[in-house]
Amino acid sequence: MTQAKETIGFIGLGLMGHGMAKNIVENGYPLTVMGHRNRKPIEDMVQRGATEVKSPKEIAESSSIVFLCVTGSSQVEEIVRGESGLKAGLAKGSVVVDCSTAEPNSTLALAAELAEMGVDYVDAPLGRTPKEAWEGALDTMVGATDAVFERVRPVIEAWAGRIVHIGGIGDGHKMKLLNNFLSLGYGALYAEALTLAQKVGISPERFDSVIRGSRMDCGFYQTFMGYTLEGNREAHKFTLTNGRKDMTYLESMADAAGVANPIGNAVKNSFAMAVSTGGDGAEDYIPHLPVFVGRWNGVDMTPKKS
Repeated sequence: MTQAKETIGFIGLGLMGHGMAKNIVENGYPLTVMGHRNRKPIEDMVQRGATEVKSPKEIAESSSIVFLCVTGSSQVEEIVRGESGLKAGLAKGSVVVDCSTAEPNSTLALAAELAEMGVDYVDAPLGRTPKEAWEGALDTMVGATDAVFERVRPVIEAWAGRIVHIGGIGDGHKMKLLNNFLSLGYGALYAEALTLAQKVGISPERFDSVIRGSRMDCGFYQTFMGYTLEGNREAHKFTLTNGRKDMTYLESMADAAGVANPIGNAVKNSFAMAVSTGGDGAEDYIPHLPVFVGRWNGVDMTPKKS
């Protein structure tokens, strides 16, 4: 499908998707969005010039490129294969770009199904936070053939500041899981280290005075500490539930590759235990993990400034 201007569909106007879609429409692309239980992002996008429809099928029928930004593989599979799903409306020559953090084997299976229809598939998972999504400055690692990457790149440039064509279909999701293994692993380490520090008489503030500015400092550490030091509940808006999901996907990838992954399993269990404790744990964010680790160890890690 060759057009002077691509027509864009977007499904998933959540924390990241709202900002991404905003930047797509502000860059002049005709945009169609799908109804969502949270009406505020939909209404905002309609005010900015987007068109709202009710099903993935309708999105597919009006779009040459469809972006998905949902929780994970089960949601993506339902959007593509479900009743009134994308497969029912996609035309030959169109492209589906999955910006979710998904299980690579699922990605490859969906890509193969759509290829039989003459539809290309791209995995372009995200790095950074909703703040950068709104600013059009996200990172993305893209899995696609060279030709399809060049086609979708101008649209991705509307919402991404750093674009890495990491390889073929599925490689974006593989790299995203590796990326999140590192970041979530840092989170689990920081949570345990902060709890142990508090237990032996080293406050978070004193702990931070040594780590910040040292070789152990990094951007993730700084946003992670925004909650512990300042009580900023939105320092990094990525849920513990999503952390558990991503580490489960990593475990599956390691198993399929025949790689022992004991550290990954330990990180997964940190998030699984936090989510399973009940209360607000499932929807709390990554920087809140020290509170849960502290609770298991009889240490109050509630921020003093909260």
